[in-house]
Amino acid sequence: MSPRIEAVVSDFGGVLTTPLFDAFSRVQEQQGIPIETLGAAMWRATRERGENPLFPLERGEMTEEEFLDVVGAALREEAGRDVEMTGFAERYFAHLHPNEEMLAYLRELRSERGLRLAILTNNVREWEPRWRPVWAIDELFEVVVDSGFVGMRKPDRGIYELTLERLGLPAEACVFLDDLEVNCDAARELGMTAVRFESTEQAIRDLEAALTA
Repeated sequence: MSPRIEAVVSDFGGVLTTPLFDAFSRVQEQQGIPIETLGAAMWRATRERGENPLFPLERGEMTEEEFLDVVGAALREEAGRDVEMTGFAERYFAHLHPNEEMLAYLRELRSERGLRLAILTNNVREWEPRWRPVWAIDELFEVVVDSGFVGMRKPDRGIYELTLERLGLPAEACVFLDDLEVNCDAARELGMTAVRFESTEQAIRDLEAALTA
């Protein structure tokens, strides 16, 4: 018999927020940068560095300023003009909003059904003040594992193991919720039940199925 599910481990961006792509697209529109140009710039930066610069940023190995310098230089080559990168985080978070329905559901799981809650997020160290207090994260989640502070990022196995260690639970006692399948696959390999977030309604339905299985 499988262990009873005791905790839900949730991603932050794109699950507890409105879609990340929507916010990112709004910033691009303000900057006048087509998605194809940005994609080409990121690929240029990846070739030059041997790794997508987003990865060391999310592992806390690169500062936000350094990341924006790298992307800005690549955009200059691809767009043929300077692109103002200062204030990117302010513009991005201005278009990112709480997913109130999902947050209310998780709040009910905790208060009414006794589930424990954790966050496992790939994030940027300098961005923590923009989301953790604003979303009142510590009032709802007892464990927060932020890639920017632990030197690992999903789908690295170690960051899942760290989350389980901080919860003090085996993988089989946790449901993992994320909007990227690669991250869900890594959770499953460790023994967690995983739910891919595609919409709030679907995610709640699938979480309910996992919790009552």
